[in-house]
Amino acid sequence: MTILSPTTLRPLGQSGLMVTGLGWGMWRFAGQDVASARRLIDSVFEAGINFFDTADIYGFNGSGGFGDAEALLGEVFAQAPELRAKMVLASKGGIIPPRPYDSSYDYLVGACEASLKRMRIESLDLWQIHRPDLLTHPEEIARAVNHLIESGKIRTFGVSNYTIAQTRALAAHLDHPIVSFQPEFSPIALDAMIDGTLDLAMEIGASVLAWSPLGGGRLAKNGEDSRTKAVIAALDAVAARHGVSRTSIAYAWVGRHPSQPIALVGTQNPARILETREVAKVSLSADEWYQILVASRGAPMP
Repeated sequence: MTILSPTTLRPLGQSGLMVTGLGWGMWRFAGQDVASARRLIDSVFEAGINFFDTADIYGFNGSGGFGDAEALLGEVFAQAPELRAKMVLASKGGIIPPRPYDSSYDYLVGACEASLKRMRIESLDLWQIHRPDLLTHPEEIARAVNHLIESGKIRTFGVSNYTIAQTRALAAHLDHPIVSFQPEFSPIALDAMIDGTLDLAMEIGASVLAWSPLGGGRLAKNGEDSRTKAVIAALDAVAARHGVSRTSIAYAWVGRHPSQPIALVGTQNPARILETREVAKVSLSADEWYQILVASRGAPMP
């Protein structure tokens, strides 16, 4: 398998869109002025990243703020519309507090249209259902997705936090391919690799968008439990050999899997965004990758 650099463009599933091996997650992109938001976006481009991932729920604080991240991005576009063409832009819908999920035809279509309005754009490159609604038949979901694609409101479609069975059931009703999965995946969140999600992505040619590649920030800190501390020690040992930061090794570890996951960098600090450029210097050996996995498992490989 060829190990791709994060700056090497690769296809987003079967969409024809080309994306970088790292993406920028915008779940904390809210509550700031437009100038600061613009500086963050510029730093993402400077780091060589072209994939931007947001959602309508980003900005919600438990009582308000629904749509704030998208709205702030829309304000940036209003001042600098040329930025839109430089990015592959993804958003998500389907979470509606406090219900919490709704994937009915009317809701999904309305949620996507509301996202477009907040961002002041006519179409999204990728739109995903954020979490599965257990009360909606996949045929109804597919009808909404087919409409959104055929009406030009979204170019491609994916799923986030879906199980293998839910993904297959939905795919059976769609007229268009599922181009992406968005599971949690990091050196301390291994379920997507164990439950078959990454394998299904390789089977159908979908891209994997890995959320929380630093374990919700735990891998950037000192570790509060023995397992996390063991993983941090393994990351630090590999980082020392490569002369890069621990977080860069974590991103490289995520991307080393043969499904070539795109780690979604969540930092809102421009300096840390720029630090991700050093991931391109890292080519993890199989031994190094397995050393980190063994530390996470807390036991040798069987």
